[in-house]
Amino acid sequence: MARPLAFYPLFLLLLLLGISAAFGGWVLMTQPETFGMPPEWLSQSPFGSFFLPGLILFVFNGLFPLFAAAGLLLKPNWPWANIFNIYHDRHWGWAYSLFSGIIIIIWITVQITMVASSWLQPAYLAVGLLILIFTLWPSTMRHYQIFEK
Repeated sequence: MARPLAFYPLFLLLLLLGISAAFGGWVLMTQPETFGMPPEWLSQSPFGSFFLPGLILFVFNGLFPLFAAAGLLLKPNWPWANIFNIYHDRHWGWAYSLFSGIIIIIWITVQITMVASSWLQPAYLAVGLLILIFTLWPSTMRHYQIFEK
């Protein structure tokens, strides 16, 4: 079965999010001064350093979307990957794509309340919304539907 047209921008958005967040998270964990982020930015947050936010960014907005993209591309039948899939009629890659969009929207919304604003925040909100739109696109949903045998 051919991939739906919506797969291609969805896959690219997940790659963009995953690679950029993994890089950003790594830098926050190891050298936050690279981004010119003063420690005062954390004064309104529960964090004492950039390490934990960097780790969260790296795992949930970096590795997780990359895992979702791999699931969408390859559609492997890995039973262990279904552990967080609450949509049993859809492939886990589809569900994780949906979760990735939700996670980045929540991340950016919380970030806006805690740190200084940047042009990146609305850009990544748009990425999250587009991930949701392309994941919920009817042809994408049909393509990742699981039919019971």
